Amino acid sequence: MTEADRRHTLCCALECLLFAGSGPVPLRKLAAALQCSEEEAESLLAQLQLEYRSRGLMVQQVAGGYQLCTRPEYAEYVTRLVAAQPEPLSRAALETLAVVAYRQPVTRAEVEAVRGARSDHHLRRLLERNLIREVGRKPGPGAPILYGTTEVFLRHFGLRDLSDLPPLEGRRVQDMLGNRPVEESEER
Repeated sequence: MTEADRRHTLCCALECLLFAGSGPVPLRKLAAALQCSEEEAESLLAQLQLEYRSRGLMVQQVAGGYQLCTRPEYAEYVTRLVAAQPEPLSRAALETLAVVAYRQPVTRAEVEAVRGARSDHHLRRLLERNLIREVGRKPGPGAPILYGTTEVFLRHFGLRDLSDLPPLEGRRVQDMLGNRPVEESEER
C-alpha cells in the first residue's frame, strides 16, 4: 500500500469515527483508533476539513474533541427533520409495548395485570404509532380486544421476527428497552 493509499484509508476511517461518535471525540482517542500519532491524526483532520469545505457537514473542534457537525447555513433543514420526528415513548409506554411483544396476543387487562398499572392510554398511543395492532378478540365475556406487534415494531427495534426478541430471564423490561429514547416523565 502506498503512503497516499494509507492516508486515504486513514482519512476514510477518521470520517467513520467522527460519524459514529456520539459527541466530541478527543484527539488521543482518534489517534489510538487509527493507530497513528496525534500529529498525524491532526493532519488527517485538517485534510478532512478541507474536503468538507463545500459540503453540508463540517469537522469542528468542540469541548476538547472533534465531531462532525451541520453547517449553520443548513441548520433549518435539520430542524425541519427533527421537528417531524414523533416524541419518544414514555417508559410506561415502552413497558406496555414489551408486555405486548412478549405475551401477544394479549388483552388490555392482561397488560395491566403484568404492569400493575393502567395501560389504556399507552395502548392507544402505541396503536397511533402503528407499533401494535388489534389482532382479534378473546373468546369469553365482553370479548376483549387482543393486541400484537406490527412490522413497524420489528423495523424500529431491528428484529427480523419475534424470535429475535431477547430472552427475559434475569432481565427487566427496562433493561431490554433501555437504549430507546424515553420521555423525562415516567407516567404510570
